[in-house]
Parts: sequence; C-alpha cells; structure tokens
Amino acid sequence: MLERTVRVGILFDFYGELLTDRQQEMVRLYFYHDLSLGEVAEECEISRQAVYDNLQRAEKILEDYEKKLGLVARYKYIQQQVDDLTEVVDRIAQEIGDESLEKLQQIIDNLSAEN
Repeated sequence: MLERTVRVGILFDFYGELLTDRQQEMVRLYFYHDLSLGEVAEECEISRQAVYDNLQRAEKILEDYEKKLGLVARYKYIQQQVDDLTEVVDRIAQEIGDESLEKLQQIIDNLSAEN
C-alpha cells in the first residue's frame, strides 16, 4: 500500500492538474490526508463505492499520462544523472583546480535547479 501511495503521490505531483477538481479532491483526501474510503465518502457526500471507482479511475488516468508523456521517468533519469555527476566531481575534486571545480559545481547546481 505504501508503494502505491508513493507512486500515486509522485504521479499526482506531475499530472494532478489534469484530473477533474473532484478527482483531485478525492486523491488528496485519500492519499495525502490518509482518510479511509468511508471518510472520503462522507466528506464528498457520495457512496464508498463511488469514491473507490473515482480513485481507481484517477489512478488509471495518472498512469496513462505517465505512459504517454514519461515525465516521472525522465525526472528520475535526470536526477540519477545529476547524482552520478556529483559523485564523480566529488572524487576528482582533489585533483583539479578550484576554478574548474567551481564551474563543475555550478553546472550541477543549475541542473538540479531545473528538476
């Protein structure tokens, strides 16, 4: 369940605005505020089954967007590349001049800021 919650949270961060207002509200209540289906149903004044159906539909829509656009995968790839670059720079920092090191650090910072 935790893995699913994290996955939906990440997808929601990238694509949440593409859901309907109602779907956004339910996703926030269920996944972010950790309310039960019954509590979300009460809050939204609909049945538990309607909440369940809406959450399933919203999750599928988010997954479909990721499948088509791949923004989460791209973000993770870029973040990994930045991490790898940081590791390499740290290793060679002792061997290069301060000016070169500062330039490399600036490039890393710029890449990190864009993510």
